[in-house]
Amino acid sequence: MSRLVPFLVTVALLACGCAASTATGASSGQQAGSKVTVAAQPLHGAGPVLVNAKGYALYMFEPDGHKQVTCTGACAGTWPPVRLPAGATLVAGHGVQASLLGSDPDPAGGRVVTYGGWPLYTYSGDVRPGQVTGQAIDLNGGEWYLMRPSGQPLIPAPQS
Repeated sequence: MSRLVPFLVTVALLACGCAASTATGASSGQQAGSKVTVAAQPLHGAGPVLVNAKGYALYMFEPDGHKQVTCTGACAGTWPPVRLPAGATLVAGHGVQASLLGSDPDPAGGRVVTYGGWPLYTYSGDVRPGQVTGQAIDLNGGEWYLMRPSGQPLIPAPQS
């Protein structure tokens, strides 16, 4: 059985597009030749939104202006951008329009995945897959919204 566990961990990591850094299966981020997958999934209270390969919600930052990454430094510590490492392939998962996927330069180096022109981020406050605790909050200099598979942010209707 002890020889089987590392094999199963490796197979599971390859299936999710993760890169193994230890025999225990810890992820060390994306590596050259890997895949970065963006998919659509219905999340509680939000309906269908974009998620990464691990099921974490993906957000856009209003100050990015549908143009470029503006969340850097401490902001990027709270809202890590979805990075596209050199040599990695960008994959449109279930419910995602491949034509809306792209990447833009990251001021910190490398490239950030975009959807419909919006740079994509995860939120450090979402500690489990499927959480949407960053939806419609004003933090780090602007509003944050979940991304819909249509390429539009999930902006709540004004309260009357």
